[in-house]
Amino acid sequence: MTSAPTTTRAPRLPSLTGLRWVAALLVFGFHAGTMRIVAEPDLKAVVDKAFSLGLSGVEFFFILSGFVLVWSYRDGEPGRTFLWRRVAKIYPNHVVTFLAALAVAAWFADPVPRLAALGNLLLVQAWIPFGGYFYSVNNVSWSLSCELAFYLCLPLAVPWLRRARTRALRVVLVAAPLLILALWPGQQLVPEEQRWWFTQIFPVTRSFEFWMGAAAAELMRRNRWRGPDLTVASLLFVGTWVVAAFWVRAEFWAALLAVAYLLVITAAAQADVRGRWTPWRSRTMVWLGEVSFAFYLVHVLVMVTVLRLTGDWGTGLPGWRGPLAVLGFLLLNLALAAALHRWVEVPMMRRLGPRRPRPTPAAAAPARSVPAPRSPADAGAPTPIEYAGRRGPD
Repeated sequence: MTSAPTTTRAPRLPSLTGLRWVAALLVFGFHAGTMRIVAEPDLKAVVDKAFSLGLSGVEFFFILSGFVLVWSYRDGEPGRTFLWRRVAKIYPNHVVTFLAALAVAAWFADPVPRLAALGNLLLVQAWIPFGGYFYSVNNVSWSLSCELAFYLCLPLAVPWLRRARTRALRVVLVAAPLLILALWPGQQLVPEEQRWWFTQIFPVTRSFEFWMGAAAAELMRRNRWRGPDLTVASLLFVGTWVVAAFWVRAEFWAALLAVAYLLVITAAAQADVRGRWTPWRSRTMVWLGEVSFAFYLVHVLVMVTVLRLTGDWGTGLPGWRGPLAVLGFLLLNLALAAALHRWVEVPMMRRLGPRRPRPTPAAAAPARSVPAPRSPADAGAPTPIEYAGRRGPD
């Protein structure tokens, strides 16, 4: 008589939630620098150098997204259920900030082409290779357009990831940064006015980072990931950042940082799986990570609006007023993000998300040998411990 199959769950990864805040902060710092809020030359030079590579925070987001979604993907779940859950996560905040951006545009009498607004609302703008479209309305939402494309592909790709040989997954890890590197000579095949879109916006080219994180997650699920611990990975990241900021040409730093980000993400995940402490899993960092999505959506809109209202747009603030304004913007955006997360994102996810099936009497009182998952997102993914007992295909 054979025993009934047991259901295991993927361990929770609170450190990766905390790392989302780091990615959001990098993007915030980059935009604070490009908006020239700090006018004092010496102070501006510090901000510019510290956050010169902050644009890569979106790269961090994409790698992290691929890792987390594959790690927690519920095997056997219908693709439409997965997609609806992801739409319920991103769309409420997107609609609120979309309407807010339209209101700001109306206040300043900024023209908004209807087709561009429609593309932005439907999150297809990243597929349109013109600046007035992919950067339309709330311009940072172009990355949501890419994420939506990744979500559409993932239910089709996960079965392949689960069956793929370990060597194939490692090929993905090697190929992804090489493809990112190849974008720079490859952009010569694209008209000059569309090269920024091709390398920075186009969902197909940005998917290299997402699949890099996805392949790493599947390797870790099989207990086949081999990488440095969090201390070494963090030192490698800081060293890579400094070297890239001072001495590496723009054509190369995106590929280098992709590898550095992946090492930090996997090291933090490995520490969580093994129950080790990390600075990213504290209650404060996890909360900051939870509101980081809302923070990302509001930060540019808020800063541009305030600077235009005060007349400081494009001129900067002299002396210490500049750094203080950046700090003020950080706190203001964080407060607005907390409100958006608390009163829009969380309740709308509960209202719009797929309904949980009622537990059966057997499910209500599980056998002691089968631990009940702490949340639905935890279910359906075998742990690295389970995989260690049955080696995956090579």
